[in-house]
Amino acid sequence: MMITIRAFARFREILGSETTGEVPEGTTLAALIEEIARKNPKMKASLYDDDGTMRRYIILMQNKKRVNHSEVESIILNDGDEIALYPPVAGG
Repeated sequence: MMITIRAFARFREILGSETTGEVPEGTTLAALIEEIARKNPKMKASLYDDDGTMRRYIILMQNKKRVNHSEVESIILNDGDEIALYPPVAGG
């Protein structure tokens, strides 16, 4: 299955703006995020706390719909899904 990952703000600096990759059928959103972190130590530090918990301020979207962190383990990805990763928004 082909999945598109879009990264924004500082995540874009680490991953690039858009990546398309193949994942096995039945892959969960949590497994995809873990794989991104495994392949990129800078991204891992941005996504996970020291205890391995995904940082609560990370905004995840699947096909332009916000995903609650409590759902990432149960969301099964589909061919053509677009996953967006947003760091916290700051500024004023």
